[in-house]
Amino acid sequence: MEDTVRIERLSYGKDAIGHRTDGKTIFVHGGVPGDTVRVAIEDEKPSFCTGSIVEIVEPSPDRTKAPCPYAKVCGGCPWQNIAYAAQLEAKRANVVSALVRTARFERNAAEELVSACLPSKREMGYRNKIELGTARNDAGRFLLGFRKEDSHDLVAVESCPVAHAAIAKAPKALRGALGYLQRSQDLGIFRVGVRHSMRTHDMEIALWTEPGAFPRKAVAATLESALKATSIVRVMADPGKTRKIKGVEALSGKGFWEEDMAGNRFRTSAPSFFQVNTAQAEKLIDAVLEGLGVSDGDVVADLYAGGGTFSVPLAKAGADVLAVESASSSVRDLRRNADANSVYVEVIGGDSARELPMLGDLDALVVDPPRAGLAKGVAESIAAAAPTRVAYVSCDPATWARDVARFQAVGYEPVSVRPVDLFPQTYHTEVVCIFGRRG
Repeated sequence: MEDTVRIERLSYGKDAIGHRTDGKTIFVHGGVPGDTVRVAIEDEKPSFCTGSIVEIVEPSPDRTKAPCPYAKVCGGCPWQNIAYAAQLEAKRANVVSALVRTARFERNAAEELVSACLPSKREMGYRNKIELGTARNDAGRFLLGFRKEDSHDLVAVESCPVAHAAIAKAPKALRGALGYLQRSQDLGIFRVGVRHSMRTHDMEIALWTEPGAFPRKAVAATLESALKATSIVRVMADPGKTRKIKGVEALSGKGFWEEDMAGNRFRTSAPSFFQVNTAQAEKLIDAVLEGLGVSDGDVVADLYAGGGTFSVPLAKAGADVLAVESASSSVRDLRRNADANSVYVEVIGGDSARELPMLGDLDALVVDPPRAGLAKGVAESIAAAAPTRVAYVSCDPATWARDVARFQAVGYEPVSVRPVDLFPQTYHTEVVCIFGRRG
């Protein structure tokens, strides 16, 4: 079954949205708002259906040619065929829609609250990190590439145009080097990460492997000939989603990666998280500092603090910072980063939800949770600490909007919402929301 559809908007996902001639909502992969397309219906549900484009009857003015040759097979950057200005508009619209659908805002109120999405100076070549998966084909040949979205299949790319130029061709170089090393034995490598800084020129290769014997010298020598790395490390962990880390060892070089951000130097170890778009992460920091307006001596908690992205700038602004982080590698990085930037941060190693009730009264609070958002009860614990303002940094508008409703229930109202584009060519959006205490 086929139908002709006009694409109306983009979803928070890889698909565009339109309506069939019978009025039913249809999700179309690869559609651009303003397109008129002939669509083959693939999956029929009671309230919606999905389809694929058979023919572009009339292209949208915002339709562009994807700059990456792997755009249609990789799936990591599904908005490459959309003009960047239209991407920014869609990201803001998705944040507004999340407030309307999930937090039950009136649309006019949501439109007034959400500011324009802050653009990235670099639309391509912005990523300071790429992550590659591994596999073997039916002939036993080693494969290294990106995992397709919602799949375990690998796409063995030659280069990645959204990565910094220094690591854009790393997939091809590492595939050859690691394939050579594993001709006679399987080294148990299940993930490879490469980080590069345009500011410090540091480059780190991180091999995620199963624990066990490992030819350290041979691996280091071969990888050094493939990429000019300042650090090569091995992260020993169990494969799978949990990836419980058993140990980290330096095979060559510094054993860590450094980046300059917002006038501070950050040292990051291989298992620790660091934002992949450094310049845009600085805009997150600016938005948090501006929104909280901290003064000398203010007591500020930073939950899910990581390596100190917000803790260090807050301490430099004069705040007394209580930073809570559960990942041991990030806790160590945070302590080192505070020392390296000549500030004091009280670092608390533990789960943010459990530690929060013991922090006492607060003047302000920053929370930057994982994609799942805040656990039940955390908004209530924040309200008990009575900060005047809260900065919520989110990587998922849906869970953030759910938490907006939770904050409203305990006496906090959003006073500003600022989408920030850290991930051009994708649907992902960061949000900086400032809450004020009611009354």
